[in-house]
Amino acid sequence: MAAEAATAFPKYKAPKTFGTTFQADPEHDFTKRIHSRHDGILRGWITDVRGGVAEYEPIKWKKGTQTEGYFVSPPEGDVRAYASPVAKDVVFLSAFGCKPAMGDLTVSSKTGLGGKRCSRAVLIKRHGAQPRPSLITVHKGKIVQVQEIYTP
Repeated sequence: MAAEAATAFPKYKAPKTFGTTFQADPEHDFTKRIHSRHDGILRGWITDVRGGVAEYEPIKWKKGTQTEGYFVSPPEGDVRAYASPVAKDVVFLSAFGCKPAMGDLTVSSKTGLGGKRCSRAVLIKRHGAQPRPSLITVHKGKIVQVQEIYTP
C-alpha cells in the first residue's frame, strides 16, 4: 500500500524481461488511430517523442547464434504501436546513469533493470533519439514509469 502511494499508480505484473513473444493487448483496437495501450507494463521501446507524447511498440528477445541475442520489434507493416503522453512526474529508472550520452552502469545485478532515477528530460532526450529496451508502465493512458533493460 505504501509503495502504491509513493508512486501514485498500482503495482502491475511485469512481463518476462527477456520474453520471446510480443505481449498481446487483446482489448486494443489497432484499426483506430494510434493511441494509448491499456494499463499495465509493456516490454517495449519508445520510437519517437513529440510534444510530450511518446510513440512506443512491443519488443521481444530473439536468441542469437553468435551472441546471446537481441531485442526486435514487430516486422515492417505490423501496426502494433501505441502513443501516450509522458506523465510530468514519470519515474525513469536508467540502466546507464543520468547523463544524456549514457555514462556509468546503474543496473541491478539481480534483475538487469535500471536502478537510477533520472529526470523526465533525460528520458525524453535519450529515448527520443534512440530506442532503448525498457519496461514501460502505462496508467490511465499516460506513461508513468520507464525502466531500462540492460543489454551489453
